[in-house]
Formats: sequence, structure tokens, C-alpha cells
Amino acid sequence: MNKRKTINDPVYGFVKLPSDLAYDIISHPYFQRLRHIKQLGTTEFVYPAALHSRFQHALGAMHLMGKTLDTLRSKGVDISDDEYLAAQFAILLHDIGHGPMSHALEHTLLPNVKHESLSYLFMDHLNETFNGELDLTMKIFRNSYPRKFFHQLTSSQLDIDRLDYLTRDCFFTGVQEGTIGVERIIAMLNVHNDQLVVEEKGILNIENFLNARRFMYWQVYLHKTSVSAERMLVNLVRRAQALVRAGETLPGSEALILFLKHEFTLADMQQKPTLLAAFGQLDDNDIWGAIKCWRNHSDQILSVLSNMVLARNLFQIILGAELIKRDTVEEIREAIAKKYDTLRAETAYLFSHGTVSNEAYADGQQINILMKSGALLDIAQASDLPNIKAISKIVKKNYLCWPKDVSL
Repeated sequence: MNKRKTINDPVYGFVKLPSDLAYDIISHPYFQRLRHIKQLGTTEFVYPAALHSRFQHALGAMHLMGKTLDTLRSKGVDISDDEYLAAQFAILLHDIGHGPMSHALEHTLLPNVKHESLSYLFMDHLNETFNGELDLTMKIFRNSYPRKFFHQLTSSQLDIDRLDYLTRDCFFTGVQEGTIGVERIIAMLNVHNDQLVVEEKGILNIENFLNARRFMYWQVYLHKTSVSAERMLVNLVRRAQALVRAGETLPGSEALILFLKHEFTLADMQQKPTLLAAFGQLDDNDIWGAIKCWRNHSDQILSVLSNMVLARNLFQIILGAELIKRDTVEEIREAIAKKYDTLRAETAYLFSHGTVSNEAYADGQQINILMKSGALLDIAQASDLPNIKAISKIVKKNYLCWPKDVSL
């Protein structure tokens, strides 16, 4: 059969699969499940059209990687056919380790296990399935390949992942202020001493990229309503975990109940292939299907939270730079205990407080500008905008959210 399929992507138009192996990877059940994991988790509660999936993002990133490598080749960068495909597969598979609801539940179902680590485990499994054809892909992904710019294209301050998700998220949310000139940025990329650089004439585009990323974090990714919905979802799943671990029987898929009942580590996932296979069956449908069943459960907290989330009756939220006072938290806790007639220890499931942060440009990983003089400058030095230096600082905001029917 012809495996060189052409996919119609709403953002870039026609996306062509680069090889037969690409078709086989995409056809694998572990990759196909990304169709059912939303890219932006709970953001649809704010932007109703933000329903795009990790599957779409992965295909779009693979497409942009191909365009980037073509650009670099046109500038005299030596890239073999094997490197070309391996880099495309690295970005195609970079998010395959995401669990249900993307980042929202990343450290709830599997505490302290990053999705990147799971992506590598899935890659390792696929590499065995495809007889070692992903050896180079895995080296690029884990940054053990000598030509470092390949890893930088996969994971860095200016990687293909960010170029696609900013472009795609703007498209589906309709937030035009986050738009970046992705074609122009790719056209300005080059390689210098095996490091990814941006040519000097692309400085303005990188300034816009960093400003857009900062805007998207506060206006979309960390929008206060999305934060509220995410914390409710986390509390809901944690309540389910507590009940299952106490011996309560809850409806849910076999894979979901497994990860509710046990707290597995990365070592567990590495040593027990059946656990990785079980995680590879999880997607958003497991969560939403379970919540629909839990809405009528005898446990009041589980039932209340399930009905609230399904009806979009989200927690009211305070989000800002001011510290949340301990007295305010205690006042809310007491009001919840009274309103819902629940034990004080269990009120933690019905409100949430903490900190969210955004670092638009990290000092540890530079975006290097190749000046016409041949000098390499960090974008914060090359830019004449003072805010580029400012956004390298971590900005933190404090939040407190609780049910709307609880008044202080």
C-alpha cells in the first residue's frame, strides 16, 4: 500500500508523511491515542474552540521540522537523509508520553514523573517494534548525539515544539495577539559550530516570539478560569484516588483504576512493560467517562465535584501578585465545612490555593543571535528592547479558588 499519505492540516495546509516508517509510527496505538488527548487540557472552558489534540500538534511539528531542515540544507548545512528523518521522528514523538488532559493531570496520575521521561520509554518500545530504526531518533531526543543543533530543534528555548504550539494554539483559541511569524523565524535559522542560531536580521521576529509566548501564558495557558478548572480536575482525581485506595469500588476503565489505586514511579514504568502498556491506553475519554459515572456516587465530595465540572460550575478564583493570607484560607475552609457538612480534613478537595509561574525566556538556555560581524550574542543582549531582559525573570502569581456557593 502507499504509505506516503498527505494530511490536510488547518494551520499549514497539506502535510506529507516523509517515509513509510512515519506512517507505521503514526498508525501505532500508542500514537493514535494522542487523537483523544486535547492539547490544552481545560482551556476549552475559556476558549470553546480549543479542542485540538496532541495528535495534530505532533503532525504539525513534524511538518515544521522538515521545513526547517530544508532551510538549513539550503544554507549549506550538511544533513544526511538518516539525520533528516530521525529529527522529524524525534519531534513527532516528543509528546507521546502525555497522559489524559495533557499537563493538567501530569503529576496527579503519576506523581513526579515527567511526560518527557514517558515519551522516551514509549520511543524505546517503538524502537524495538521497528527493529532499531529509531536508534538515532532516541539519541537526538536524549541529547547524546554529537551534533547538538538537532536536539536544540527538538527541545530548547526556540524549538519546533514551541513554534507549532504557539501557532496552533493561536489558531484554535482565536487569540491573535500570540501570533508569531513562524515562516520568517524558520527562514532566519542557521547553524554555527553545530549550535542553532538566528541570523541578525531575525532579531525582531524573536522579540515578537518571546513577547507572544509571554502573552499566551497569561492570557491562555494560565488564564484564571483555566487554572480554576484544572485545580478542580486535580482535586476530583485525587478524591477518586483516596476512595479507591481506601477500598471503595469506583466505576472506570481498567487502566484508569490501576493508576488511581497505585502510585507508580518512573522505575516501575521502566521495569514493568505492562504498566507502560496500561498507561498507553489512557486518554481524555477515560477521565470524562469516569466523571460522568461519578456524578451520582454516594461520596458527596466526588459527586459534587463531578457535577460541577460537567456543568462548568467552576470555582471562583483570585489570581494575582498578592500573597494569599492564611486567615483567608482558614475562613474559606471553615465556610466549606459548614456549607457541605464535611470533615475539616476533607475540605481540601473543595478548594485550592498555590502559585503559578511563567518564565518566558530562561537564562539557562540562550537563543543565540549570529551577528553580521560573526559574533554570537544572546537575544537579551542583541535586542534593543529592555523588556526582553525583563521577561527572563520568573513571574509568579498566587491563586485561591473555592465553590461559588460558599461566601465569606
